[in-house]
Amino acid sequence: MNRRNFLKTAAVTAGVSAVGTDAFGAGQPVDNRPISSINFPQKRPMITYSDRPPLLESPRYVFAQPVTPNDLFFVRWHMPDIPTHIDLDTFRIKVNGLVERELSISVAELKNDYEPVEVYAVLQCGGNSRSAFKPTPGGIQWGSGAMGCARWKGVRLRDILDRAGLKKEAQWVGFNGSETAAYYETPNFVRELNLDEIGDHVIIAYEMNGEDLPYLNGYPVRLCLPGYYSDSWVKMLSNLTVTSDYQHLFFMDKAYRVPDNACECQKPGEKVPTKPITKMNVKSLIGYPLNNQKLYHNSYVTIRGVAFDHGAGIKAVKLSFDGGKTWKDATLGDDLGRYAYRPFTYDFKPKVYGKQTIMAKAINRMGEEQPFAEDIGWNHGGYKFNGIDVVTVEVV
Repeated sequence: MNRRNFLKTAAVTAGVSAVGTDAFGAGQPVDNRPISSINFPQKRPMITYSDRPPLLESPRYVFAQPVTPNDLFFVRWHMPDIPTHIDLDTFRIKVNGLVERELSISVAELKNDYEPVEVYAVLQCGGNSRSAFKPTPGGIQWGSGAMGCARWKGVRLRDILDRAGLKKEAQWVGFNGSETAAYYETPNFVRELNLDEIGDHVIIAYEMNGEDLPYLNGYPVRLCLPGYYSDSWVKMLSNLTVTSDYQHLFFMDKAYRVPDNACECQKPGEKVPTKPITKMNVKSLIGYPLNNQKLYHNSYVTIRGVAFDHGAGIKAVKLSFDGGKTWKDATLGDDLGRYAYRPFTYDFKPKVYGKQTIMAKAINRMGEEQPFAEDIGWNHGGYKFNGIDVVTVEVV
């Protein structure tokens, strides 16, 4: 693949419609934005917010299927300086710090010298659906498409750490990738995990849906942390550093945080203690039909969508056609694993002409249920929105 002109074009913003700032609470994400005409490597046309750094959102129709195609998988980078070429002959993942043996692992060694494992898992930006919050928080005004589900293949992080040998005082692992800031004062995008958070499901992934990772999704390797928001899934992973103490880092201590209270909410301007976002909450999304789509009266329509959570598993998805007064059970599709999308369908026959709302909510096996949007408290970062999904169609 030729990546020479990867970031050649000027920065752009496409279809960014702000939610009004005259109310406090939550509404519906603005997800009917136009598809960009800008071409990105290995991607079909997507909703585009910027090309430096690349910020691409998946269109709603993608979520009518349980596995997101690589070329429609959302993209979120933080730094504008991304390598435009990676030489696998020289690329290495370094493991250092409180280890018995420092490692320098090539991608070939990762594939050949370690047991391969696979996991279906959802990757979702913590700011997905941020545009639903009112007043509008700062940050990318994502609609509902800053998420995707893929089959990730790689190596257990535990296996790599075992080969390096952890010293007895080891407690934390820091992860750094290859993206760098435009200015030297800007901190690197480094994330940390406590060793207690590293289970067998946490992998260093080198494949996505049976192919090498797409360049924009972290080629050649990335951290895969099922159940957690994507800020912890470090792309173009280049270094693992084991430490005894938590290292205070900007993206852990300042960014990607929510209020440390039961509702994870605050009033605009209010200063409250905060905590990092980690595990995803329960959520569903209708992939078909789309907003403003015309449906024929008395026709047969199969509503399709996906639901997921942090790994407890989806117990039920319910649909409402009367504004949430009554709910009907959707049919759940194949279970690809507790970290994956659970597809759902519902056979619908529209009987009333005019505008018709379709609402979807998911319930997981812990009894956690998607709330109405108006019941979600506001937070400064615009994180973790999971309001009941609403699609409005027109019956003709």
